[in-house]
Amino acid sequence: MNTEDIENKEVQEKTEDIFAQRVAKSEALAAEGVNPFGERFDDACLIEKIKLSHKPECDSEQPGRAAGRITAFRLMGKSIFADIRDSSGKIQLYIQKDHLGEESFGLFKRLDIGDIIGVDGALFITKMGELTLKVHSYKLLSKSLRPLPEKWHGLTDIEQRYRQRYLDLIVNEKSRDVFKNRFAIIREIRRFLETKGFTEVETPMLQPIPGGASANPFKTFYEALNHTMYMRIAPELYLKRLLVGGFEKVFELNRNFRNEGMSRRHNPEFTMMEIYQAYGDCRTMMDLVEELITTIAMNVFGTLKIEHGEGKTIDLTRPWRRAPYKELVMEKMGADWFDISFSDRVKRAREAKLDVNDKMPDYEVTNEVYEKLIENTLVQPAFVTRLPAQLVPLAKKCADDPTLVDVFELEINGQEIAPGYSELNDPIEQRRRFQEQLQIHGEEDAAAHKVDEDFLTSLEYGMPPAGGMGIGIDRLVMLLTGAESIRDVILFPQLRPKAASQPAPVQ
Repeated sequence: MNTEDIENKEVQEKTEDIFAQRVAKSEALAAEGVNPFGERFDDACLIEKIKLSHKPECDSEQPGRAAGRITAFRLMGKSIFADIRDSSGKIQLYIQKDHLGEESFGLFKRLDIGDIIGVDGALFITKMGELTLKVHSYKLLSKSLRPLPEKWHGLTDIEQRYRQRYLDLIVNEKSRDVFKNRFAIIREIRRFLETKGFTEVETPMLQPIPGGASANPFKTFYEALNHTMYMRIAPELYLKRLLVGGFEKVFELNRNFRNEGMSRRHNPEFTMMEIYQAYGDCRTMMDLVEELITTIAMNVFGTLKIEHGEGKTIDLTRPWRRAPYKELVMEKMGADWFDISFSDRVKRAREAKLDVNDKMPDYEVTNEVYEKLIENTLVQPAFVTRLPAQLVPLAKKCADDPTLVDVFELEINGQEIAPGYSELNDPIEQRRRFQEQLQIHGEEDAAAHKVDEDFLTSLEYGMPPAGGMGIGIDRLVMLLTGAESIRDVILFPQLRPKAASQPAPVQ
């Protein structure tokens, strides 16, 4: 057993000892008629509001009623100073034996850091200048049986932060702020789109045919219908049905599921927003997302300059760069890249240390260059436009070059934030593209990649020309908060199962 294992064992033994002590304390309180897991506590005010309500110039007593978790406890003879925290902040409590009485003061002394209490009292400023609530009465609302992580060490194990997010939120103010900002970002998205006349809708997450993207779906079985079903990989095909039905401006903000790998930038369950606007195109969507992201940045964070790590600042100031895909590839691989033979392209890509071979389709060799050598260099906002048609089967072709499609990928900080299209609304061409995709997949899981005939039928009734766009909400939150991992912006990210990480049950 190495030193780290010994230390972990000692911490575990100490934790279980404290747990046993607190269980005994809880049972003793119950025997004395004190409910260790509390009762309702109405009309508690958020601590932040209590602080804002304080008027230093007022001579009369200013009451305060709050509820929260004890995060600090300092016994000083016949008085106690303690801190409690709720979702909005923390406040210091002052508890006096002479004021509460011996029994009530004695009970407070038996409380532990982590316990949740409700208090009534009066606000005052201490000699040290700190706004404090002098406690007139209190209630124990929930006994904490397990000790919180130590104040100065906190949760140093990154995996534990993700597995026990509730502890991370209790002890890590930065983590709480990230999620508060996430919620504010989503509120601002909805507000912005509503002011632009968009309607928020809901479409099925359980689908008979997964469509709208190229990805491996999660598969399940619907007993009542005796039918295989799939968790959706994208809502696109259903949202386009709504364009056919006469909803000109729609968006959906909800979960997608892709049965693929996990990484710093990928989670198999993720939040995506898709937006469709009839009578627009991909340039409509470029203007929209540019305005959307800059509005969020200013309204939530008050700046267009986002710090990411040491020495890297992302400047969201408009207008953003617009660069054709081919031009970026030629800048990286040579102006003659698209003029040389396929075998020479493979050779040059290998010299650039890319894993390519001459059995790959030509467009995939070029796309390997883009994804591995170019995308991660696009730190400042850039719309990459005019992509190869094979990469995007649901978009219109460029009028001046049928080998390209009229689309963009918005790249910021080296990752895709939003793809946008001039949507394909020709049902004949759409059927041909679907058939091409089906040939690529072959017989492997053919049911999951079969042509969605109902969607094609809807197009045959006529879908207006439209612009469409998807925005990865998790990645957008990463961008705006400066987070470096997608797990830092998802409350409960997917992790490999680890039963040993769960606390032992109470015996």
